[in-house]
Amino acid sequence: MIKSADLIERVLDDGSWRSWDAGADAPPESVVTGQGTIGGRAVAVVASEFGVLAGSIGLAASARVVAAVERATAQRLPLLASPASGGTRLQEGTRAFVKMAGIASALAAHRSAGLPYLVYLRHPTTGGVLASWGSLGHVTAAEPGALVGLLGPRVQRAIYGRELPAGVQRAENLHAHGLIDAVLPPEDLRTVAIRVLSVLSNEVAPDEAAAPAPVPAEPPPAPGDTWDSVVRSRRPGRPGVRALLKLAASDVTLLSGTGAGEHDDALVLALARFGRAPCVVLGQDRRGHAADVVLGPAGLREAMRGMRIAAELGLALVTVVDTPGAPPTRQAEEGGLAGGIALCLADLVTLRSPTVCVLLGQGGGGTALALLPADCVLVALHGWLAPLPPEGAAEILHGDPSRAPEVADTQAIGAAALVRDGIADRVVPEFPDAADEPAAFVRRVGAALEEELLALLHADPSRRLATRAERYR
Repeated sequence: MIKSADLIERVLDDGSWRSWDAGADAPPESVVTGQGTIGGRAVAVVASEFGVLAGSIGLAASARVVAAVERATAQRLPLLASPASGGTRLQEGTRAFVKMAGIASALAAHRSAGLPYLVYLRHPTTGGVLASWGSLGHVTAAEPGALVGLLGPRVQRAIYGRELPAGVQRAENLHAHGLIDAVLPPEDLRTVAIRVLSVLSNEVAPDEAAAPAPVPAEPPPAPGDTWDSVVRSRRPGRPGVRALLKLAASDVTLLSGTGAGEHDDALVLALARFGRAPCVVLGQDRRGHAADVVLGPAGLREAMRGMRIAAELGLALVTVVDTPGAPPTRQAEEGGLAGGIALCLADLVTLRSPTVCVLLGQGGGGTALALLPADCVLVALHGWLAPLPPEGAAEILHGDPSRAPEVADTQAIGAAALVRDGIADRVVPEFPDAADEPAAFVRRVGAALEEELLALLHADPSRRLATRAERYR
């Protein structure tokens, strides 16, 4: 079991720790608070000490946590919290129990101030601590094998005479179900925290290098090439959002799930930088296309989590559209796919953060539209956007799916038409096809993203929002 002092020593820069707690003559408490630096960046820290009454939170401990969170807010410090606790201090009864609401309130104010909150759950974290400050992080990781759950095994046995199946309350299971973002050994926490804070702190990197690499000019595709683009967009070797992050971004941290028990393999949610510009990235993952894994309701709710992070921290948002269309499943209908599309549209149109959408490949149906509204829309040379995949539209319009090439032209779904009609702003070239030059292509997209994000970050926010609203009206 890792003690708070050990964790602080592993994560903070050497010699930077300064306690915010009372002097050495103060009685031991189940939390320690203070500040230090991580990679030179000042942060506040709240860490449980399980050796003191099993890390339980009583009146004095809750007051210490609230005071630390409020001080972090006043000093505009990011906050790293590391609970390891049995929950509320039962010896102090209901008075201690309700203080969890006060801790949650202080954290809500910290987040509302646009400050990052990182959580690292240690073994064990249960009860009111998990149900308050353990579950409110922008990014949450847990120690491998950690017991993490609302009711610990002893309580379950005492109240219900049984326990949950083995493994349900382990960190790895929570990660698989989209409740936490990562399972992380303590020795890796410092490196990950530096990377995460470099993005969440929303600072444009110094202009140490030259301007973003220019994007080669390329005329848009000629009329009549639309069906060829549709075919090319479906090539198995075409790079997707994961290749974009791997080859064209830096400081990448993958997040996982909605934080509320849902995860969709068809959506990638990440923190990243494109060149100097930090952002939240959410994109449809074409790796699942072959297995008919397409974006469903949980994926849209995961996307909305990314939008909330961007909104709270003032981060730019990049959405990546690359989907054959909505899944034809009972789960999609009963899970509220249509309502999820509507909520995404409403959130994106009104989001205060700068936004860029990349039509990277296929853009079929409502799930493509759900991630479209943005201040700037980039489209790959062979990207497209349509109410239905062309075969489906041809069946509806003509009763003949073989007329898909004709419908693709008449519906004006290709890159040239999207720019002409004001739906997209800029074509990212392919020479001749992204599947033939995947690394060069995604780096071209990354350069275009950096250029557009930096321009948007320096634009007047009110004018930018008004322009976006007018665009989609």
